Amino acid sequence: MLSEPIYEYLERIANLLRTDTRKLSVGRGLQPVQLEALRYLSHCNRYSNTPAAVTDYLGLTKGTVSQTLGVLEMAGLVEKRPDLKDRRVIHLVLTEAGRQAVRDFFPPGNLESAVEIMSAEERASAVAALDSLLQALQKSNQLKTFGVCKTCRYHKIEEDDARRCTLTGEQLQGEDIDSICREHQPPSSAAAS
Repeated sequence: MLSEPIYEYLERIANLLRTDTRKLSVGRGLQPVQLEALRYLSHCNRYSNTPAAVTDYLGLTKGTVSQTLGVLEMAGLVEKRPDLKDRRVIHLVLTEAGRQAVRDFFPPGNLESAVEIMSAEERASAVAALDSLLQALQKSNQLKTFGVCKTCRYHKIEEDDARRCTLTGEQLQGEDIDSICREHQPPSSAAAS
């Protein structure tokens, strides 16, 4: 199988990263899935910080995500806020303690140490290869890309340099542009639709 050596490397890397993160999380009383939810919420935009988006991103059941978010809320790491336009929608916002937890855990220390000893060329090559693999995995399995807003086909730069999402019609704020979005569509998908 062509994928076997790639899988072996990814599995080992994932285990090493998880082990490092798990060691740190024990003292904080957090489970890996809770850390993954915090990490996602620290990088997503205002269209993607809902329980449904967390469920999509993590690929878990609604029940598991609901329980995870409840623990994070009880721990004071996440706050639930109603949407200003649609009160049925709940947004999940990291508290300062939640943001600090993300800074404490990510990226894992063992990854930082490893990347520091790689050359700039090796780092760039690794990023390019991982990006290519991620895109292929998402495309072949018809998964949402959860890409950064500024790389989306719906991202428009207007004449006054303002940014707008042509999907929602709303003007984008500074933090939205560099955040991940559950509605992200790669620019190349414009031709496909």
